[in-house]
Amino acid sequence: TPAQLADAAALPRRAALAHAVYAPEVRHPVEVGADQQAHLVAWLSKRLGAPLKPPQLAALGYALEGGRLLPGHSGPVAQFMYRDSGGARLTLYVSTEQADGKETGFRFAQEGQVGVFYWIDGRYGYALSGNLDKAALAAVANAVYAQLEPAG
Repeated sequence: TPAQLADAAALPRRAALAHAVYAPEVRHPVEVGADQQAHLVAWLSKRLGAPLKPPQLAALGYALEGGRLLPGHSGPVAQFMYRDSGGARLTLYVSTEQADGKETGFRFAQEGQVGVFYWIDGRYGYALSGNLDKAALAAVANAVYAQLEPAG
């Protein structure tokens, strides 16, 4: 339906906006830090009503910095933030609001300076955002997808 298509198109916009707002933050980039990862995951999973598991991206040079709860279209969404040794940040936006439950492959959107790879898996919507070139972001998105897929 047109509403479902609009909802899927809104996913990368919302994720890019959340990335643009929080990625430059120096003092408060996340609500709960990675040092409290068990608490962070339990809290966000409870709020979204679904088990969440932040992917491990250390092999690609990105460490989990933490996460936060954000308002989505019709309920809460989660944002996990990662940082590399040079200070560059990536964010993974996770929504459980995809009503149609249809799966999509990877899609790419450019929202200003922010590149976004996004996909839908059942009721989950995922969007990986960063100020990286498309190829570099695609490599991380593939790693994220590979880790999330078995749990889905």
